[in-house]
Amino acid sequence: MLDEKTKLKKFSTAQLLNFCLGFFGLQFAWQMRIILSGPVTEGLGASPLLFGLIWLAGPVTGMLVQPIVGALSDKTQTRFGRRVPYLFLGALFASIALWIFPNSAILSEKIAALLHVPEPVFGGLIIAAIMIWVIDACVNVAQGPYRALVPDVVPQEQHSLANAYLSFAIGLGSVIAAGTAPFLKYVCDIQISIEAQFVMAALAFFLAMTWTCITIKEPKVVKTEEKKEEIKDETPFMKKLKDFFTSSPEVTKICVMQLFTWVGIMSLFIFFTQYVTHTVFNIPDLTNATEEVKNLYAEKLSTATNFSSICFAIQNLICFIVAIPIGLLSTKFGNKKVHFISLISLVLAFLGMGFFTQNQTLILLLMSLAGIGWASILALPFAMLTEYIQKGTEGSVMGIFNIFIAGPQVLVCTLLAWFISKCVFHVENGINYHWEYAFFIGALMLLIAAIITYMIKEKQAE
Repeated sequence: MLDEKTKLKKFSTAQLLNFCLGFFGLQFAWQMRIILSGPVTEGLGASPLLFGLIWLAGPVTGMLVQPIVGALSDKTQTRFGRRVPYLFLGALFASIALWIFPNSAILSEKIAALLHVPEPVFGGLIIAAIMIWVIDACVNVAQGPYRALVPDVVPQEQHSLANAYLSFAIGLGSVIAAGTAPFLKYVCDIQISIEAQFVMAALAFFLAMTWTCITIKEPKVVKTEEKKEEIKDETPFMKKLKDFFTSSPEVTKICVMQLFTWVGIMSLFIFFTQYVTHTVFNIPDLTNATEEVKNLYAEKLSTATNFSSICFAIQNLICFIVAIPIGLLSTKFGNKKVHFISLISLVLAFLGMGFFTQNQTLILLLMSLAGIGWASILALPFAMLTEYIQKGTEGSVMGIFNIFIAGPQVLVCTLLAWFISKCVFHVENGINYHWEYAFFIGALMLLIAAIITYMIKEKQAE
């Protein structure tokens, strides 16, 4: 248990910025994985459904890893702290996998040559899928304990603001990750390779998280005979789950709201690059295309990928700009009201992208609008939840709460990916899919989330 005599001091602006640096690196890597995993796996032969199944790595590892790691981090006692070991090891192994991922085909050939076999034992797509799972598992190892650091080291009255700073870091990390390749192309006329972009992601994640591990000092854990008995009497996970939901009816509402929110937002993140490539730029599906057809669309494909990166950069730039104002507004007007308005803005952005598929300027503007909702999603649900967290259970609660982030992604990766794979139509030089349907379904889910948000009763500020 944390030392109750240790009163947490208010963080200055400089301390809040330093606190969120590791999350900057984490999001830099995660954004690169979001934007470029589609082109890498499609180039290795992944269909829309198979692409969705590969994306299962994120939610499955999230549901399995974060609750376990969260509970372990609550009980961990090391000279480095409770959360820091998980932050460092997660960043280390994720960085290695980020470097390997875009080189999966080359690694497959190297293994075949080493074993003196004519055909690769592990195909490039299999290695890429394994690396995706490693990346996502390690991101979850770092992310859950990082979120638990907020109630650990930041005083209660600054929880909303601290989570807003994490949104600020996420926005900044995403902007730089998404904007680097387009900037170098359009300003310097340098087309940076996908492999180089993943190396950048690996370095950013490892170095930024290492800095956080060095500079953030966790409160000491009190060791008494009474507390030792508590540690020996470990609470079963199902009882923790029951206690979590019975602590307040508002906790259930927050979780259900989070479930619908993440079905909606992942409809954007998983399918946006394919939507831009195949719907906005009218490039046919190239999974089974001949080399002649692939070469025909090679330049247009690079343009489409750069445009997708620009869209993500703009979305996250807005997230970066509005993150701290959202934290300040929620402190004044309440988390619920600010989050409700933000989700409605996201619904409008999704509907616009579903209907206006050929207007690139409008899509850029709609992604800007989506940045407001994204900034709120990254901060305010966590701020709402921290009102109900008991001391000493921060990691466990954040791990359980992550089930309602990871679980919905399974639906998107399976059912929505399957649905899109059935929406086939013929175009010149092949077939295509109705990727825009993902936004109509996402808009409906986000509208339901907004309605539930409006029904939540917040605790009165002390």
